[in-house]
Amino acid sequence: MDVSFRQLRVFVEVAQQGSMARTAAKLHVTPPAISMIIKDLEEEVGLPLFDREGRKLRLSPGGRWFLEHARKLLATLKEAQDAVARFKRLEEGLLTIGIVSTAKYFVPQLLARFRREYPGIELRLRVAGNRDALVNLMLAGEADLTIMGRPPRTLAARGESFAPHPFVFVCPADHPLAAAGPLSASALVGQPFIVREPGSGTRAAMEQYFAEHRCEAHISMDTSSNETIKQAVMAGMGLSFLSRHTLGLELRAGLLRVLDVEDTPVMRTWHVVSLQSKLLSPAAEALHRFILEHGAAHLQSWEAPVAA
Repeated sequence: MDVSFRQLRVFVEVAQQGSMARTAAKLHVTPPAISMIIKDLEEEVGLPLFDREGRKLRLSPGGRWFLEHARKLLATLKEAQDAVARFKRLEEGLLTIGIVSTAKYFVPQLLARFRREYPGIELRLRVAGNRDALVNLMLAGEADLTIMGRPPRTLAARGESFAPHPFVFVCPADHPLAAAGPLSASALVGQPFIVREPGSGTRAAMEQYFAEHRCEAHISMDTSSNETIKQAVMAGMGLSFLSRHTLGLELRAGLLRVLDVEDTPVMRTWHVVSLQSKLLSPAAEALHRFILEHGAAHLQSWEAPVAA
């Protein structure tokens, strides 16, 4: 097949956007140009890559198969570009950083500090809904470095810890338990909980905590959004278990309270992770080193005092 990397990039973008018009707008070209690229690619591949329903596009069975290989080819090209950058010893380039949604509360500020030291490096941030989604991002070769909790055991990855990651129980400021003093885990039994969805690191940490204390949480709602959870708790819908790093503004404003529950905060660790098979560019190595050296101090200074 005489297929260009430009065609592959356009195809992957159309598959992600589900629309040639949106792809054209993102890539700053005309929709007919995108349509022609996809048409030429389909003729070269010899298969229809999309099922068309009016203006809506869905990947065909052949398209799903081809998408997997297109992403691998683009990831290989990116590794080749990184290798050239390494050879030239350039402190410039493009980096894509994948993060779990909980990390979005502090990573942008950390990256801003990095950019001040390395203004020639362009950064792109990909926020995955949860840990499982971030692992899929890594598998697709769409992130140079990722920031998450525990590194995935199912993936050949190298992960290095850079900062503590505390989880706490929270309630509305006027909840009776807020002034109850030290609480046992059993004191939370029967309380409605609004929690993160299965597959997230936060949900896994909460379930492990209750299992270790031989209790069971009464889950009234789960969602993939930390913001939705905080709003629901503030509205009096229940308690929650969240990363301490998501709560700065609400604790400063006195809208939420951290409960004094036995064996909390539940301590985990933030890691910076990359695939073992991926050769890091000089730019990626610079960011990796920066996170390891400055990540813990950044988080410590960024946190608000826990409301009493």
